[in-house]
Amino acid sequence: MTDLDQTSPTLAREPRRPHGDDAAAPSPSTPPRCELLGAAVDSLTMDQTVEAIEELLREGGSGYNHLAMNAAKLVSVSNDPELVEKFSTATLVTADGQALVWASRLLGDPLPERVAGIDLMDRLVELSAHNGRRIYLLGATEEVVRRVRWRFLARGANVVGFHNGYWRRDGMSDEQMAELVSRSTPDIVLVGVPSPLKEDFVFGQKELTGAGICVGVGGSFDVVAGRTSRAPRWMQRSGMEWFWRLVQEPRRMFKRYLVGNTKFIWLVMRARWHRG
Repeated sequence: MTDLDQTSPTLAREPRRPHGDDAAAPSPSTPPRCELLGAAVDSLTMDQTVEAIEELLREGGSGYNHLAMNAAKLVSVSNDPELVEKFSTATLVTADGQALVWASRLLGDPLPERVAGIDLMDRLVELSAHNGRRIYLLGATEEVVRRVRWRFLARGANVVGFHNGYWRRDGMSDEQMAELVSRSTPDIVLVGVPSPLKEDFVFGQKELTGAGICVGVGGSFDVVAGRTSRAPRWMQRSGMEWFWRLVQEPRRMFKRYLVGNTKFIWLVMRARWHRG
């Protein structure tokens, strides 16, 4: 426990709806979507994703969420009805993986660019520093999340609370964790925990947190804190960042990347074959 700042089914996306107390207000315009292997991914650049989140926050509602789609997730939705529901009802779904961008081009419905979770988090920290949006950090170990908090505060971000990512181990339910988050009245909750806990919380507790939007950022806290390092820029651009992560965390990433990526390539090739 920590302190509060010392204070193959088709994945059809539902229309975005207002949430929370502002449910009667009109929702932001729905972004264009790319249909990729039966899944719908918002066809947004990084700038457009940040603008969409800003628009949601300006409306003043709550209960919005963002999930990142990658090759492993795209493979998983083919046989996981619960994951289908989480992604199909998410407010925003963006492509966190260069492989998805390449596959979308090959299949004729191109995504504009990759929206990496760690880069999106960085932009939201900039947003907070610029306009005071209230950020809550949820995830990683106690040491890591505290270090991330101080680094974001040093950049001028308005970090109003934090908690490590092991609340279940400590005997707290997801609902109790969400209620704890809500006491800090955040605008943005950055959820830095692994899947499937990330999707469970971002999907299941988005309203209970009281936040404008919950954003899944996976292992990004570890990179910011210096526990792991990010791939060189050339590897990011060439779509080889997965290999860098595999080398750093082979036990955790082996199944996701080597097994998952192989199946993803097979699914893309099959879809391409059927297109002629």
